[in-house]
Amino acid sequence: MVRVEEDDFDLSTEVKKITDGRTDIGAVVSFTGLVRDFQNNADTPKPDQGQMTLEHYPGMTEKQLEQIEAEAHKRWPLSASLIIHRFGTLNPGDQIVLVLTASPHRQAAFEAAMFLMDWLKTKAPFWKKETGPEGEAWVAAKSDDDAAADKWS
Repeated sequence: MVRVEEDDFDLSTEVKKITDGRTDIGAVVSFTGLVRDFQNNADTPKPDQGQMTLEHYPGMTEKQLEQIEAEAHKRWPLSASLIIHRFGTLNPGDQIVLVLTASPHRQAAFEAAMFLMDWLKTKAPFWKKETGPEGEAWVAAKSDDDAAADKWS
């Protein structure tokens, strides 16, 4: 399942939704991405230190995320999965993405979650803009993210 939304999510609620009544699931792996303080890498992020704005193209984004999720289901024996990606303006510490993978076995759940995040970082059509005291800047793709995704090819 894929959701692209402005609203925040609750990890325990989402895990319960995909596991409730299921006895075929032996492992659930979750990854929650947070907006980090990109202004001077301060030890204590404050909302006024900067914001990240995520934009997307509705319809196209969901379709691409569904294709990424379908690829994970082809590669691993998943009982269920969930991708939630937020958009809009977020502050340091806010949740930005949730990936859940459920499988009869932990290795498949772990590998599929890593695959989904690596591919989300490189193939999901989101545009990120950081805003801080020094102005605004669009976030460029990183070669480390490309290298991580390449290992799954």
